[in-house]
Amino acid sequence: MEISVLQHLASGNVWSSLWPELSLGCLALALLVLEIVLPKKSHDVISQVAILGQMIILGFVLFCCHSSDATTEIFNGLITLTKTSHIMRVFFLLASIFVSLIARVSLAKQTMPKVEFYHIVMVVSAAMMLLVESSHLIMAFVALETVTIGLYVLVSYSRESALTLEAGLKYLVMGALSSSLLLFGIVLLYGVSGNPLLAGHTLSGMHYQDLGNFLNLNPHNFLASVGIILVIAGVAFKMGAFPFQIWVPDVYQGAPTPTTAFLAVASKAAGFGLLLSLFHTVLLSYSWLVIPVLSFMAGATILFGNFAALTQTNVKRLIGLSGVSHAGFLLLGVVASATIPMALGAVYFYLFSYLLASFLVFCVMAHVAPAEDANQELSHYVGLARDNPFLGAILAIGLGSLAGIPPLAGFMGKFFVFLAAYQAKMYSLLFVAIIGVVVSIYYYFGWIKAAFFESSEQDAGAARPARTEVCWCNRLIFTLVALATLGLGFYQGALGQWLNW
Repeated sequence: MEISVLQHLASGNVWSSLWPELSLGCLALALLVLEIVLPKKSHDVISQVAILGQMIILGFVLFCCHSSDATTEIFNGLITLTKTSHIMRVFFLLASIFVSLIARVSLAKQTMPKVEFYHIVMVVSAAMMLLVESSHLIMAFVALETVTIGLYVLVSYSRESALTLEAGLKYLVMGALSSSLLLFGIVLLYGVSGNPLLAGHTLSGMHYQDLGNFLNLNPHNFLASVGIILVIAGVAFKMGAFPFQIWVPDVYQGAPTPTTAFLAVASKAAGFGLLLSLFHTVLLSYSWLVIPVLSFMAGATILFGNFAALTQTNVKRLIGLSGVSHAGFLLLGVVASATIPMALGAVYFYLFSYLLASFLVFCVMAHVAPAEDANQELSHYVGLARDNPFLGAILAIGLGSLAGIPPLAGFMGKFFVFLAAYQAKMYSLLFVAIIGVVVSIYYYFGWIKAAFFESSEQDAGAARPARTEVCWCNRLIFTLVALATLGLGFYQGALGQWLNW
């Protein structure tokens, strides 16, 4: 009898369905093998292998996304593969490739190990895929901790920098706190769902769908409400949402530039991927509690991020606080998705437009930054457009898209989220969001002003670092991403159809 049960459980372990995650893991291990096998003078090839390998995996995933819309539950309910999970696979692969490209520029200026960085980025990217594919709270927690531990290492990667070590310590403390809150919330929800005195009690209270059904039958349980709030708090840390955003400026400043890019884009998207999965399967049963909490978080996050960024002169702190405001705009879409189906596609479109714009900005930052890149000031960008028109144009497109200036992709991303909020009759939050956009234009254009309209004579006291020359390969990639940012501003049909909105 026990053997047949084990055989039944084993039959649900469809490893072939996780081939993108397994491929990334194998590629990450292959990099370490290459580091041992190849002579030291050939180690620069390893980063090229990493990027090319990820591009090949991305090509196959895109083909599979195009041909697979079915929902598949594997590993006995631990993982559910949907169209959304395939979309997020593409997103995390793109983010991993972009971070690897930024790392090639940034790590070349430093003496720290390089191969291990690409290895950890790919392992964390695979864990992020598993996180958004999870349909079981234990699976989600394990995947989230894998992501978090990898990010601990990446944040404090520059061991010789005091600011980097400080950022790593702060991220460790705040990450441990958020994990504790999340785990406590999971324990409360599991404990309540197994109570035989309540309607619909179930021993599989860790599964999203079963837990959602239980909560639907017990809509005002106090312990379940506390558990839901704690789970939201744990996820909010990953998103950088108010009031769990306090770590963002210091960690973004101290972390190496490629890690900052990874935190700003991939980590934020992983948090929203998890939140959306929980929101539509578990949390909506307590909409009377969850909608007001997320609405308050959205408004406070938009206001805090934008107003706090106004006084920043360090560009890494500025981009971190602006990222907080983007988390607020995305939360707007999450709340609207409770009643407006197109809001879900709007959130994913926003994430992709944010990915492209952030990549352009961080690429310029990597080329402008010195080896000690924590203290990047706006003054370092004075005269950038005159000295290097290509980098100046790329920076302007990236910042313009983040600010939501038409006809760039970022404008359309904000437009679709705002449209969903309007259709959901979230007028007060929409008013707050519009204020946030107006405020953000000031500090984004302050950065553009430094690059285009200020000269070195006006800022003679600024010690500007030597700027790295852009190789032809990077020029080609930056140009393609910039064109994609412009193209999505004019035409969203293909991406919109893929996102099913």
